[in-house]
Amino acid sequence: MDSNPALCEIISSRIASSPHRRITFAEYMDIALYHPEHGYYSTKAVNLGKQGDFFTSVHLGSDFGELLAEQFVQMWEILGRPKPFTLVEMGAGQGLLAADILNYLQQQYLDPSGQQVSHLLSETLRERRKAPRRELADFFASLEYVIVEKSLALRQEQQQRLQDFPLRWCNLEDIPPLSITGCFFSNELVDALPVHQFTLEAGQLREIYVTTRGSGDDKETRGQGDKETRGQGGQGGQGGQGDKDAGRGGRLGGISFSSPSSPLSPSSPLSPSSPSSPTSPFVEVIGEVSSPKIAEYFDLLGIDFAQSAYADGYRSEINLAAVDWLSIVADRLKRGYLLTIDYGYPANRYYNPRRSQGTLQCYYQHRHHNNPYINIGRQDITAHVDFTALEKSGDRSGLQKVGFTQQGLFLMALGLGLRIANLSYQQQPISQMLQRRDALHQLLDPMGLGGFGVLVQSKGLTQAEISQPLKGLGNGD
Repeated sequence: MDSNPALCEIISSRIASSPHRRITFAEYMDIALYHPEHGYYSTKAVNLGKQGDFFTSVHLGSDFGELLAEQFVQMWEILGRPKPFTLVEMGAGQGLLAADILNYLQQQYLDPSGQQVSHLLSETLRERRKAPRRELADFFASLEYVIVEKSLALRQEQQQRLQDFPLRWCNLEDIPPLSITGCFFSNELVDALPVHQFTLEAGQLREIYVTTRGSGDDKETRGQGDKETRGQGGQGGQGGQGDKDAGRGGRLGGISFSSPSSPLSPSSPLSPSSPSSPTSPFVEVIGEVSSPKIAEYFDLLGIDFAQSAYADGYRSEINLAAVDWLSIVADRLKRGYLLTIDYGYPANRYYNPRRSQGTLQCYYQHRHHNNPYINIGRQDITAHVDFTALEKSGDRSGLQKVGFTQQGLFLMALGLGLRIANLSYQQQPISQMLQRRDALHQLLDPMGLGGFGVLVQSKGLTQAEISQPLKGLGNGD
């Protein structure tokens, strides 16, 4: 298949230098996606958009960013209009979302003519336009926009696209503790954080590692008949919201994640994506879990794999990187919000015994399959988000859950329905109107982007501020 030979050699060298000549899947995924020179997100292999490997809500037009901007304005108002109000976008992709947000805020709050400059104003914004000019300009004048981006290639693209705006780039760790008043936010970031993979063997939790085909640890495995550990490539995930190829993304900002080593026993290698495809240089082996954090994670969630409902061979993922990421964000946030948009499930659905092969998916040339050992460095690798883990880990880090809803409901509460209704009154060619209506409906589709989860958490708010509901959460919990 179309793998990057230099990246394969780097992974092989890492395996050869590691204890027991293997690495965790999380380390493999981290290198494949984020190696600074050859990783998927560090090279021109990353191809975003409707004609690329995948697309996100941002690629459907500016509405997604404009409606998020409305939510940020309300957050600023709830917090007492602080200056600065800092927006920290973590994993900004091509910079499209930042451009949409900043363009909208600049147009709506700094337009010298005072006339309508966007295709549609929400009712709330119409009311706000009746306020004094100085009040309209206050938010943009108070705004500080920060992008956290690990990929140098994407950072360069962002800097070119956003050169007309005053903003800065940094790593997450470089932000001083308790220095941010405002909102950290991400759109399809957490799904691309490196995950550990595990399986059940004789009723015990075991970890899946990656080694090279033909290494000493692999000989016994291949002698057992090369039993497959996953299905053939080209299959999708295990059903449910976000599983469709409706769009996905993920840009890791600022931090690397890797795992320690532990003894292992051989297991069966992953088969190539099809009988005619070249043999992958990497195979899987099973061993003891690499970190006590894995057991602690499931204890926090209340998941007990000793139950008879879980059969041997059950396989899934665990995102320890997301827990670490959340802890760092909570440490940097003094007062304000964390907004996370992504596809995923609560823990009871994620680790349902019937979802026996996990959620890992790969995206290559706008097709998705479940074999991460082909197209290495040329394809995206993702796993669904466990929102329960984000909520419970947030609780331990001082974050309070504000609410959780679906993206479609979130955007409708912010005014997307009004935008759809007003399409009929706009002067534009019918073909253009239909195209735009289709894009807006895709943002709402519960089987695609509209089914994504929106989790809002807060820190440092007074009881009076907590009591003010966010528009985007509507009547949700």
